Amino acid sequence: MGNNVHVLSEAISYIASDDLWIEGLAIQQLHTTANLPGMRRVVGMPDLHPGRGYPIGAAFFSLERLYPALVGNDIGCGMALRQTDIVARKYNADKAEKRLLALDDHADDAWLEAHLPPALAQHAWRGALGSIGGGNHFAELQQVEDVFDEGRFHQAGLDAQHLMLLTHSGSRGLGQAILQRHIAAFSHAGLAQGSEQAQVYLAEHAEALAFARANRALIATRILQQLRAAGEPVLDVAHNFVESCVINGEQGWLHRKGATPDGEGLVVIPGSRGDYSWLVQPVASDISLHSLAHGAGRKWMRTECKGRLSGKFSPAQLARTGLGSRVICRDKQLIYEEAPQAYKSAQSVVDSLAQAGLIVPVARLRPVLTLKTRGGNGA
Repeated sequence: MGNNVHVLSEAISYIASDDLWIEGLAIQQLHTTANLPGMRRVVGMPDLHPGRGYPIGAAFFSLERLYPALVGNDIGCGMALRQTDIVARKYNADKAEKRLLALDDHADDAWLEAHLPPALAQHAWRGALGSIGGGNHFAELQQVEDVFDEGRFHQAGLDAQHLMLLTHSGSRGLGQAILQRHIAAFSHAGLAQGSEQAQVYLAEHAEALAFARANRALIATRILQQLRAAGEPVLDVAHNFVESCVINGEQGWLHRKGATPDGEGLVVIPGSRGDYSWLVQPVASDISLHSLAHGAGRKWMRTECKGRLSGKFSPAQLARTGLGSRVICRDKQLIYEEAPQAYKSAQSVVDSLAQAGLIVPVARLRPVLTLKTRGGNGA
C-alpha cells in the first residue's frame, strides 16, 4: 500500500505517482491546514490543487473541532450517474446537441411545481433546483468504452450498449449562503464539537447535502426529458462534506474538499470534458483517510486559461474535443477556463490510486456530449 504515498510528516501525506505533477502551492496549503487547532491528519489526493487558502482534492481529519471553511461553499457537491435507455449505436449527435441547446439553464416555475419533492417545494433556493451552475459543474452523456471488471459492472446493473448520464453539481447558492454566514460569525476558527454553533452548522450542512442530491436528480430528469429518454440511478456520491468518523481508533471529524469517500460502493472519477471518466471500485483505507480523487484536478489557474488558449482556439473550436465529443457552453470565458488542456490527465490520477492499492478500475467512459452553463454568473 505504501507505493505512491508520499509522507511529508506524521500529519501530512499525499498520494501521487512520481511522474504526476503536484503544484507547490497546493502542498503548502496542506501544511497550512495541518496547523489548524485539533487537526490530526491531512491527505492530498492525486488531483490535489490550490484553492482559496485551503487545498482542493484533499481530506482532513480533526479532533474536537470541525471547520466549515474546509468543506467550502459548495456543500454536498458530488457526482451522480444514471444508466439511460439511449442506445449508443443509434445516438444522433446533431439531434441531441440541438435539443440540449434549447434547454434553459434554470427550470421554469411550472416544471418545478410538477417535479419538486414536497420537502423542497417552498425552499428559499427552489429556483436554483434543476440547474447545473457554473465553474467545473457539468452534465455529460458518456459511452462505455472499456469494461475492465465484467462482474462488478454487471452487478451494478450496467449495460455497455446504452449511454450513461453523469451529473456533477452541488447545493448552488444555498451552500454559499451557509458558509458565508459562518465565516462572518466565526471567521476560520472552526467550531467546537458539541457546541450550539456546531449543531446549527451540521443541521444546515445536512440540509445542503439533501438539496445537492435532489438537485443532481432534477438536473438528470430535465436533461432526459429534453432528450425524450429515461434513466435509472446507478450512484450518487458527494465529495464536499464533513462527517463524524473513527480513524485509527480516534473519534473525530473527517472533512472532504474535492475528495470522494471510499465506503459508498462504485464511484466515478471524471476527466475533463475532452477526457475519459473512470468508474472504479474503492478499496477502503485509513492511509487515504477513506478518500479518493474526485476528478482530474486543475493544472492551470482559471485566470490564465484564456490567455494561453485564445490565440490557438476559438470558442467554436473548443466546442469539439479530441475524442470526438461535443460541448455546449455559451459562456465564452468559461469554455476557456474549463478547457481539457487546463486539467491533468484523468488516467494519471486513476493510475496513482490504483498503484497505491486504493481502487480497482471497473470501466472507462468516453464523453459524447457535455452540457455546461450558458450564463456567465459563475454560480
